[in-house]
This record gives sequence, structure tokens and C-alpha cells, in this order.
Amino acid sequence: MIDTDTSAGTGGFGEILVSSRSLAEYQAMFALTDDDLERRILDCPGGAAGFTAEVSRRGGEVTACDVAYFGDGLERVAATAVAEADRGNRYVREHADAYRWTFFTDPDEHHRARSESAEHFAAHTRASPHHYVAACLPTLPFRDNTFDLALSSHLLFSYADDLDYAFHYRSIIELARVATTEVRLFPLTPIGSSERYPQFAQLRADLAEAGIRSRIARVDYEFQAGADEMLVCQVPA
Repeated sequence: MIDTDTSAGTGGFGEILVSSRSLAEYQAMFALTDDDLERRILDCPGGAAGFTAEVSRRGGEVTACDVAYFGDGLERVAATAVAEADRGNRYVREHADAYRWTFFTDPDEHHRARSESAEHFAAHTRASPHHYVAACLPTLPFRDNTFDLALSSHLLFSYADDLDYAFHYRSIIELARVATTEVRLFPLTPIGSSERYPQFAQLRADLAEAGIRSRIARVDYEFQAGADEMLVCQVPA
């Protein structure tokens, strides 16, 4: 997962960071209930998140996919996940005033949580690599209705300057194809902005024409300033 906790891609952070978010962070970002965690879940892009590992340990069924996993990428991501968590935390410490310290109480807690998630990810990829699939939106290597719920964070909307409108539309259509009930996307704001994706209304209208109804939901999570909403897309029966 490309991390928008930093200004990666905007000149402030440097090389794009692959992030390690925890189950608790996913629960907050996507308003996930215990019942949700018992469903078949796709995490796309999964990055170096500990989510798949933690849900699997609870007996759940999650598949993570990411373009970073192609070739020997999964091994590379696992090998560098903890170092990346350190690198991301250094940036956060240097720009602490730019973040909302509600989910994380301070940079120390941020570092601890992200490092633990990175360790969970690395261990799980070695033990259960079949949970991690190399894939790249807007074309996924899964059959229709493979999952009950598809989650996607910090890619669509976040990279509005780099990913065009067609990519956004086709990616959501594709996520809906492989899910049976919902697609949840977070956040709705581009990097460095507290406003929603500029073509957000048009996108929702075009999705509705394709039979995908959507709603905006406020979530109990804000780290990037202004990023506290998700889009919930209902997959047509």
C-alpha cells in the first residue's frame, strides 16, 4: 500500500513508502465490525499491512493483493517492512503538527503500532504466502464474486494527480466485480488536501449508471487532516 501519511509523490518525502497498518487501524478506517471480519475479504492494495495476518490469526479469510508483490516483490516488501515503518515514523516526527493525534496519541505510539504490523506482515508472508497475490488495478486475477467485501485504502482518490478518472472508475467497477456485497474505499481526499477528490460527484453518478449505488460514511479515524470519510459502494445483485 502506498502510504499517504507522508507527502510521498509530492516531493516532500522522497521514495514512495509501503505502509504497515494494523487490524485496529483497518477497523477504524473502514468501520469494520466483528461480523465483517468473518466475511471473505479482499485488501487491495495490501502493501505491508498486518491486517491479513491478524485477521487470519482470528480464523478469518483475507487475501491481500498489491502491485508491489510481483516477481520477488513480496519477499522484498517483507524484508524491508520494519525499516519502512521506521522511515515513515521519522517523517511523522518531523511533521507532527500536520497530523491529527486522535487514533495515535503521539509519534511513539504510531511507531510502535506500525512496527508491530510490519513484523506481523513479514512473519505471515513466510508462513502463508498464498494469502498475498501480485495484482494491479484496474484488472484483478480473481473470478466474479470471489470475496464478500473488498477494501481499498490510500490509493484511489489519494493519488488524484497521478491516477486519472478512468482509472478510478474502472478500478471501482473491478473491485465490485470480485465482491458480492460491498466495496469500501478510504480516504476520499487527495494527498495534501482536506477536500474530496475533485471529480467525486461525477464518479458517483457514473457508478450509479453502472448499477453501483454508493454512500459516504464518516469514520472514527483521522490521521491525514480532513481524511475521515469512506465511500461505501453497494455491489448490484
